[in-house]
Amino acid sequence: MGTKPTTYDLRPTTYRVLAIDPGFERLGIAVIERDKKTRKEVLLHSECFKTKSSLPFPERLSLLGNRVREIIKKFKPEALAVETLFFTTNQKTAMRVSEARGVIIYEAARNGLPVHEYTPLQIKTAVTGYGKATKEQINSMVGKLIVVSKKISSDDEMDAIACGITCLAHLKF
Repeated sequence: MGTKPTTYDLRPTTYRVLAIDPGFERLGIAVIERDKKTRKEVLLHSECFKTKSSLPFPERLSLLGNRVREIIKKFKPEALAVETLFFTTNQKTAMRVSEARGVIIYEAARNGLPVHEYTPLQIKTAVTGYGKATKEQINSMVGKLIVVSKKISSDDEMDAIACGITCLAHLKF
């Protein structure tokens, strides 16, 4: 009578996402991890990275790319979640933010990260259940969905966290 051999599940027990609210003046960044067993999310890092308006635009893009690269190197995420653009008025700003998104997506691709893109409507719906939710409603729900241990004063940072929550809600484990 033999005993059954012990088997171990060697798959990672967490999934980590780098989430970004794109911009070239202010870049919302969040790193969120989900425990696959408890299905709980943890905010590992968030910030609003700023570039100076006095710098030439190409230098600002370089700073954005460098910061994203540093975050990827430090936190080793498995995916990038990024908000898609929705602009109705200022086309020059839309073009510049599109270029910033290109730098961000390039850094993700350079590091072999799959890219998940979400519209503002998808993010609002995933976080609040309502596609026309206000910033206040989103901020309130983010605080209920994930433990945020610091005061977040930037909408860009909060939007990145909401984008990360959306990504984790959409992914199947």
